[in-house]
Amino acid sequence: MKTEMREAVVTAVAVALSGVLLGLLWWWLAPRVAYVGDVTGDSWVVYVKDTEGEQAVGADGTFTLLALGFGVVSGLVVFLLRRRGGVPLVAGMALGGLLGSLLAWRVGVWLGPDQDLIAQAREAGRGVAFDAPLELGAKGALLAWSMAALVLHLGLTALFGPRDPEHFPPPPEQNSTVRLEK
Repeated sequence: MKTEMREAVVTAVAVALSGVLLGLLWWWLAPRVAYVGDVTGDSWVVYVKDTEGEQAVGADGTFTLLALGFGVVSGLVVFLLRRRGGVPLVAGMALGGLLGSLLAWRVGVWLGPDQDLIAQAREAGRGVAFDAPLELGAKGALLAWSMAALVLHLGLTALFGPRDPEHFPPPPEQNSTVRLEK
């Protein structure tokens, strides 16, 4: 049990640390939402440049698709390295996927534009478009990595994993003579 727990912790840490790569890819590939600043009286206001644009949903979709891909890869790698599986290993993989998603989300937000829209509008100037901060509106996307890894690992284990020995009761003894009782 001690060895299984150690493998689970190592798996969770390795999977979680790969969340940095997911965050970098999300930051690089996610569509940007453009905002425009304007002065109304003495204060700045910020508007979405394209009110019917789908960039915000695209950022969520990009994160979800990347997380699903990372889940497939991590589920496959964990299965290939530890074919016998085990509950602690699978739990470590699921926890690592969730922590990796959280880390990726924070890395993408940290690398993206500043969170202060008014300051960005002032810096860009009146009527000049600027990029909004990277946001993850669909928080359920944080579960995509873990779910994909678990489903793939379960399927691979069911198809190609080691089989438990089947214990059948011994067949009844076959006698060559038949006894007739009165």
